[in-house]
Amino acid sequence: MASLECAFFKKRIKNPIILASGVLGMTKGSLEAACENGCGGVIAKSLTLEPRKGHDGPNIVETECGLLNAMGYPNPGIESGLAEFGGWARDEALIISIVGKDAGEFGQLAARVEEAKKTLGASAIEAAISCPHTPGYGTMAGQGTPESIKEITRAIKDKCSLPLIIKLSPSIPGEGKAAKAAEDAGADAINMGNSLGPGMKIDLARRKPILGFGVGGLTGPAIKPIIVRAVHDIYRSVKIPIIGTGGITTGEDAIEMMMAGASWVSAGSAVYYRGPKAFGEIAKEMKAWMEGNGVKSLPEITGCCP
Repeated sequence: MASLECAFFKKRIKNPIILASGVLGMTKGSLEAACENGCGGVIAKSLTLEPRKGHDGPNIVETECGLLNAMGYPNPGIESGLAEFGGWARDEALIISIVGKDAGEFGQLAARVEEAKKTLGASAIEAAISCPHTPGYGTMAGQGTPESIKEITRAIKDKCSLPLIIKLSPSIPGEGKAAKAAEDAGADAINMGNSLGPGMKIDLARRKPILGFGVGGLTGPAIKPIIVRAVHDIYRSVKIPIIGTGGITTGEDAIEMMMAGASWVSAGSAVYYRGPKAFGEIAKEMKAWMEGNGVKSLPEITGCCP
């Protein structure tokens, strides 16, 4: 009998499927619903020091091959966010996502998470340094360089004792070097990746971009081959585990990502294509593939592609 159970740092979770940040993650209730629908873990909506309204809408538009989104990190701020997500006592893992303009802000956010750690119930903290469409943050703030990654990673590790996941961008070349910089600075895992881009879709009648911000990050099936390649490169560059994020909508997508080197996979746009029960369906498809191919556990396939 094939098993999807796996370790997530010090926690055992029912499967390696994690809800991506920014999708169904604005409230504790929505995170719990994702768990009920089959997730092994969830990443909460990214939190900034102060509340943010985010970009004006429209924020999401479907393209021929995926979704473009430009949210701009709308969130209630770190204090309200931690109050909302606190008291997590489920078997599934909770990951708190933080986003700052520089290493100093990341350090402040990490310190606040550390203060709330005992009552929070989180298994890890994630630093999002990879957004391609929010001025002052992520790739638009130059946070994807090895030097910046090291500085941000050290600032967080200095303030917070939770395992740290660094979320990297597929939009910047040299993912292996970026991941190694994070590992060298003390990161405990890598999340590859985020939306790709930015890209644009134009309303022909209005002769203007559809998204309120004009451009947005591409998610969905179109970016999966890029993420698979990036995960493959990172697996050969670091010894810490990897979350593969991007374009996973089926169990076979998840298996492919794990063969490239991911220990866990994160899904978001799958909810758009398959509905809120997508996580449980992906898990069933993974297990069916494993049983049909004589695979009993996930470590048998993780990183098996040369």
